[in-house]
Amino acid sequence: MTLDNKSLEWLLEEDTTLPSARYLALRDLFDRPATDPELAAAAESIMRTGPVPAILGAQSPEGNWAKPGTGYSPKYRGTLWSVLILAELGAAPDEPRIRKACEYVLDHAIASNDAFSCNAKPVPSGAILCLNGNLLFAMIRLGLWDDLRVRAVAEWLAGAILGEGLVHYYESGTSGAGFACGINLKQPCGWGANKALRGLLAIPQQDRTSEITRALDAGAGFLLSRNPAEADYPYIKRVSSTWFKLGFPLSYWSDVLETAANLVDLGLGVDPRVQPALDWVESKRDLEGRWKLENSLNGKMWTDIERRGKPSKMVSLRVLRALKRAGRLAMPPRPIVP
Repeated sequence: MTLDNKSLEWLLEEDTTLPSARYLALRDLFDRPATDPELAAAAESIMRTGPVPAILGAQSPEGNWAKPGTGYSPKYRGTLWSVLILAELGAAPDEPRIRKACEYVLDHAIASNDAFSCNAKPVPSGAILCLNGNLLFAMIRLGLWDDLRVRAVAEWLAGAILGEGLVHYYESGTSGAGFACGINLKQPCGWGANKALRGLLAIPQQDRTSEITRALDAGAGFLLSRNPAEADYPYIKRVSSTWFKLGFPLSYWSDVLETAANLVDLGLGVDPRVQPALDWVESKRDLEGRWKLENSLNGKMWTDIERRGKPSKMVSLRVLRALKRAGRLAMPPRPIVP
């Protein structure tokens, strides 16, 4: 697939409503280094206009959102969700309010088992895979990987997947090795697997322990145990329709695209078993070379991000990033900057 100039100009345009798109396109599609002046300018714009300052405007002086405590509730305005969305939008890790928010999460949301908890008070039984994968991803993206508490979360996550170490399982949370979750009747959860893998994949390659590498391998094995394009992983009642609705942000949900992207990042972009999912993702492209926002949290966050049913820069970037890493996307030699 070739990215045409019209689609590229759309992603790279100056957009005060969603400046994150330009920044992420330059960073992820054109691999601009952090020292690149244009990338730096795009990063600065994220903190001035659009969703990020709107979310930060609702932050308390203490660093949390909505109410004190762990921050899982209310969805999707609580502290944990706000931090995750900020990370996905490319917020600046060194911004003081971002640093305060991350410290608040690390001080208030980690239970005694070194895992993030969804309970009002952080107890081990509230440790679920999707939450820990999401927050591990967010903490790393926001510059906290060197914090020992974040590294301990990564160790817990790998141990929970593998069934090794001092990990204990609970009826209400992570209930067994191999992505089993109490919320999914103790069955392996496809959503949880994708979020766990996303978090572990954010760890720098040189810092991945043998346990983390084996946990990633276990995740690849689970995701490929079904056809990723059909997504018929064990579920409470039936295959969830959200697998087939591309969205941003996803929160704890997942979709076929996230499955394909994780498998691509695991080095399986040319594996024949991954091709049906990539084919399905490509088939969702409209006549203008864009992908629509089909799954949205609008009306539930501090600010809406794009319009449901309309072409979405954030969804399109998710797709193009995966296709590029899978070797399916032909990029022009340099961006055409408006």
